[in-house]
Amino acid sequence: MGRADDEEFADFVQVSSARLLRTAWLLCGNPVHAEELVQAALERVYLKWGRIRDGEPLAYTRRVVVNLHADSLRRARREQLTDAVPEHAAPAVTGPEEGDYLQHLLRQLPLRERQVVVLRHYVGESEAQAAFTLGVSVGTVKSSASRGLARLRALHAQEGSHVR
Repeated sequence: MGRADDEEFADFVQVSSARLLRTAWLLCGNPVHAEELVQAALERVYLKWGRIRDGEPLAYTRRVVVNLHADSLRRARREQLTDAVPEHAAPAVTGPEEGDYLQHLLRQLPLRERQVVVLRHYVGESEAQAAFTLGVSVGTVKSSASRGLARLRALHAQEGSHVR
């Protein structure tokens, strides 16, 4: 890539990083992991910048983030479990006043439903765009969104009664 391409990519990174980071955070629930996902996605996009810059680079990059997140979950499942107890317990989330209540609810959704809810309702993608990003049909997006939102409502109703 030439100097002009590098500058164009740098402009793309500056404009889109915040949105990509928010999407990654909503998908994974961990700010450090979200930054790693975005960084890895931008590395991959940089290598293909000459081919994708004239299309929809943000949509392409978002798809890379989603795929990297799914890959990381698959890798995590293959890790060995141990009998060792962690040094620190994970903080309990009891309600919206403790910060990441939305993230707490999203983590309880199955992966596909979480991906669809994040892309449709927090990123603002259309059903067709979300289907492209996830590599699924529009019907899958519709049904996953419906199930995911219904589950979020139920979880909020159930846990919301404990929140003051």
